[in-house]
Amino acid sequence: MNALLAVVAVLGVSASGPLMAATNAPVLAIAFWRNAAATVVLAPVAAVRSRAELRALDARHLSLTLAAGVFLAGHFATWVGSLQLTSVAAATALVTTQLVWVVLLDRWRGQPVAARVLVGCAVSVVGVLVVSGVDFAVSTRALVGDGLAVLGGLFAAMYLVAGERVRTRLSTTAYTTVCYGTCALVLLLASLAAGVDLVGLDARDWLLIGAVTVCAQLLGHSLINHLLAVMSPLVISLLLLLEVPGAALLAAVALGQSPPAGVYAGLALVLAGLVVVVLSRRPADQQPLEV
Repeated sequence: MNALLAVVAVLGVSASGPLMAATNAPVLAIAFWRNAAATVVLAPVAAVRSRAELRALDARHLSLTLAAGVFLAGHFATWVGSLQLTSVAAATALVTTQLVWVVLLDRWRGQPVAARVLVGCAVSVVGVLVVSGVDFAVSTRALVGDGLAVLGGLFAAMYLVAGERVRTRLSTTAYTTVCYGTCALVLLLASLAAGVDLVGLDARDWLLIGAVTVCAQLLGHSLINHLLAVMSPLVISLLLLLEVPGAALLAAVALGQSPPAGVYAGLALVLAGLVVVVLSRRPADQQPLEV
């Protein structure tokens, strides 16, 4: 049963990139509604099951949870934006470099980093440079999309680091409810400040936003959080690397996207480096990837 749930989770997150790339709605609108809808679904459950732990949350951990929500908003805004500028394959692979950013943030905080982890990071960075170099030859638009995807990976890493200690105090439901809610609020304010229309979307866009919320946010992420109780974060991290070829395959079939061969070579380097990083880190350091 757990193997089946893992397959469903990988398929759910793999569908995220192609679905959002196919949506014509503004970037901030897609990101807002994805998180707002998930918050609406989770909030009643948290109100019933997690009321006591939310009330007992101290100021420091509340601040970290809110900060995680802000960083998550930055992640979604940049990554969804990248999907509209570069290929789904490139955007999905480059945003997974969040694991490299986590390693660099750990090093900045004074935590020791194994030599093999640094080698894996270096291989992934070379892969990023290969993808970006190929896309630069294709168009400036694709190169900007690559940059946004890498920036999305940085925001995702900051989100993971901020929420790391909070997760020891809060259940998954309580944490994600506050985090998604904060993320949605930040994206709402950004949308209003930018004059983005959040409601004047056509039926097709509403359908696609609903699909990405169910597939990636509720099915994908919820099942991943469930599997963390029975699978190690190491296994989860490796499983989620399958999102990259999964998203590329779905984009090729559904959107007709076929990036240059050089992009696939770069993606292979990114994935190889990330596998080395995941396998080389201590079990206590393992963090599941989030998209």
